[in-house]
Amino acid sequence: VQEEKIFAGKVLRLHVCTMEGAEWLEEVPEDTTVEKLKERCLKHCLPGSLEDPKTVTHHKLIHATSEKVLTDTKTVLEENIQDRDVLLLVKKRAPALLPKMADVVAEEKRKQEQKAPDKDAILKATANLPARSVDRSVSHHSMRDFQTELRKILVSLIEVAQKLLALNPDAVELFKKANAMLDEDEEDRVDEIALRQLTEMGFPESRAVKALRLSHMSVTQAMEWLIEHADDPAVDAPLPGQAPAEAPAEGAASSAEAAAAPSSEEGGEEAKDELTEIFKKIRRKREFRPDPRAVIALMEMGFDEKEVVDALRVNNNQQNAACEWLLGDRKPSPEDLDKGIDTNSPLFQAILENPVVQLGLTNPKTLLAFEDMLENPLNSTQWMNDPETGPVMLQISRIFQTLNRT
Repeated sequence: VQEEKIFAGKVLRLHVCTMEGAEWLEEVPEDTTVEKLKERCLKHCLPGSLEDPKTVTHHKLIHATSEKVLTDTKTVLEENIQDRDVLLLVKKRAPALLPKMADVVAEEKRKQEQKAPDKDAILKATANLPARSVDRSVSHHSMRDFQTELRKILVSLIEVAQKLLALNPDAVELFKKANAMLDEDEEDRVDEIALRQLTEMGFPESRAVKALRLSHMSVTQAMEWLIEHADDPAVDAPLPGQAPAEAPAEGAASSAEAAAAPSSEEGGEEAKDELTEIFKKIRRKREFRPDPRAVIALMEMGFDEKEVVDALRVNNNQQNAACEWLLGDRKPSPEDLDKGIDTNSPLFQAILENPVVQLGLTNPKTLLAFEDMLENPLNSTQWMNDPETGPVMLQISRIFQTLNRT
């Protein structure tokens, strides 16, 4: 008996398949290398192919179950191939042909043509153009001037609108309706999903509504406010301008009594006083509310709370802009925000002479829009898209831009 047969390893029966559909059985000892097995498979399916030494390297064996490519230098045992396993003989994909030098040059030329010009090329192309430099600080200052001027316009237009509406005999009733509409708007602004999240955490609904309004509908900030003010005795007090529903009814009753009074002069005084109170109430509803997080962040930098609130009010609750204002010349000042535009200026006269603006100033909703934009500039888009107030805002913007260019 030959020695190699005494110490020979276990013989495995392997099913081999090709992509063309050929299938046969190979019996090999478990110490056979994958390369030898591949040669046997090629002899079986491609007779005479081994004359080309590259044929073996251009094929590979894949274990069908694990989808693993077998390594040529390893044995069948090392690849953990078992009896009756299925192997797939596959021809390797031919490597991509190297591009021709002419094609490489053409592609590089095309890339260079599409490449953006560098600084030298730009300077060369624009050498004959007149020099014009723009100071970024001046540009930023001009934007601030625009915001300040627009605010002054709104302050003055509010005064004009109040005087015009006060002359209307139905002014009190009109503003009661406008005030009710304002209440509905406030209710609509409460995010129901955010409110449900807070109430599911165990917070009372009325308290959660208050927290959401204070935090501009941010659930995280509202939750922090609720936790921070949990032991505050005034936590359930209504926000400014959200008085109990009985107040308007009493006002209406007093108005009715005044109307029934024999003296028309006294009735006019009562109506005027009531209209003044409604104006004050509307203004309180549009009171500026600083972002709590921005207040804390800026106070941690060492600024006083009043300074921080003023900075946020001037810069529309934008923390970065408020920080720049605190560190800079602090212009415009908070007092400047309450000053109106010069009523004799060409800009204001042009605005008042516009028919669309004149008609809009007799609408209580326009006054509400001006009040809202005065304290919440971020709501300007809402009023610009409103069918009643949008045309008025568009005309004011056009007149301002036209006169600003001249």
